[in-house]
Amino acid sequence: MKTINLRDFYYWYDHDEYIEVSDEVVAELFKGRRYEDAHDRRMRRNKSYSLDVEADIETASFVCSTDDPEALVLKMEQHCRLCRALNSLPEIQGRRIEAHYILGMSQRDIAEDEGVNERNVRLSISKGLASMKKYLQNCPEGYPICPSK
Repeated sequence: MKTINLRDFYYWYDHDEYIEVSDEVVAELFKGRRYEDAHDRRMRRNKSYSLDVEADIETASFVCSTDDPEALVLKMEQHCRLCRALNSLPEIQGRRIEAHYILGMSQRDIAEDEGVNERNVRLSISKGLASMKKYLQNCPEGYPICPSK
């Protein structure tokens, strides 16, 4: 058991609040903090921050890196196709591909986090990429790319 200060993990605490939690909870809290820190670094690196409060503002600012309207539409369509292809995968494959390519985790770290062999992670990622490729090749051109809002 470890003692943590809730103020370190939750922004709405304006005073120190110490509680005793198990080691597993501490590990998850620190894992969440590392994930949020990595997300913040990606947002700063890609200049994907804004004071606007809109849905998908990070995605929109990441995709909008050109002044050419045609190129912008093509990038947004490509982004939506990739999202749909990733969402078409089984949960484990999608989670591993997201962790490796989007979050930048190594295959060894993914295997350690999930408690599996690194070879299983490598095979899962390669099969997932093959499935995404097949999905993208079979996606018809006239198919609605992104759901309407």
